[in-house]
Amino acid sequence: MNLLWFTWKDIKNPYAGGAEVVNDELATRLAKEGHEVVFLTRSFAKAEKEEMINGYKVIRVGNYRTVYFEAYKYYKKNLKGWADLVIEEVNTVPFFCNLYVKEKSILFFHQLCREIWFYEMNIIKGLIGYVAETFYLFLLGNRDVITVSESTKKDLNRFGFRRDKIKIISEGTHLDPITDLNIEKFEKPTILSLGALRSMKRADQIIAAFEIAKNKISDLQLIIAGDTTGNFAKKIIGMIAASKHKDSIQCLGKISGEKKIELMQKSHLIAVTSVKEGWGLVVTEANSQGTPAVVYDVDGLRDSVRNGETGIICEKNNPENLSQKIVKILEDKVEYERLRQNAWNWSKEITFEKSYEDFKKAIGLNYE
Repeated sequence: MNLLWFTWKDIKNPYAGGAEVVNDELATRLAKEGHEVVFLTRSFAKAEKEEMINGYKVIRVGNYRTVYFEAYKYYKKNLKGWADLVIEEVNTVPFFCNLYVKEKSILFFHQLCREIWFYEMNIIKGLIGYVAETFYLFLLGNRDVITVSESTKKDLNRFGFRRDKIKIISEGTHLDPITDLNIEKFEKPTILSLGALRSMKRADQIIAAFEIAKNKISDLQLIIAGDTTGNFAKKIIGMIAASKHKDSIQCLGKISGEKKIELMQKSHLIAVTSVKEGWGLVVTEANSQGTPAVVYDVDGLRDSVRNGETGIICEKNNPENLSQKIVKILEDKVEYERLRQNAWNWSKEITFEKSYEDFKKAIGLNYE
């Protein structure tokens, strides 16, 4: 099968995240099975215009503003009629392939933007984006859809997508679960915040929760790791500098894959307070390394945590409630170990092998 995949970023993009990891894993497996896969995506500084990655081809056109029109032009000139199936991945703004692609197509959503608009933009741009998303979702046509969580499926259903046309595929993680839970943790109880310091990740609320929890657990530590470019990151660095507990907070900036694994293994809890996720991939990754999560009750995170079984979901999305959950888990050693064991066991079921099998069924690849 020839598959043409419209997407906003590829795995080599400096801003690639969890969605790009999923795409790369799926495309790599498709290529290994003999399918031809072409990604049509945006370029970035010093990027090659075309290259092969793990057996699939990446073609880069335009920039983050112009990629949609440039992809349309490139398709019309070079790829029209080539594909057996077109995958249109929607990352904030769709490519509107249904308006010009005649081949069979399927939509792929990791998540909708919704509230994120107001965190990543100023109030005017955020409102424009929020209203525009509401409008353009109805223009995408009644096509088949792939997504990664029940939360996103419910979101899509609110905007007119039929539930019976929405297929959920499993998420996956490229981290192998540790062989057993007998791993060394940090000497002092440590909370981990992991991810780019963007407004929608709300690391400021993790710092606030940490400061409250520190009053109950005096030796509590906080490690913040993730890209520190941008104005919100400056705010976080300023908060740390002004904190009376600044000596107990580390801000490491962007870290290597090896360091990420080390922190996931040695930390006691990971806290995730995003406004919205497709699936809380960082939760599953931390679980696989023996660390349970405390999260806000939002789309994606409520999918990646089974409340009271593999981790804890806050009843209220605020630092006070988050701090209460942190203290409760860390002070109850028996409950902590139960959550840790369950989280680790569940992470073993969330694999890219299962994700790929789900994906093949969703796009109509039948090997029976």
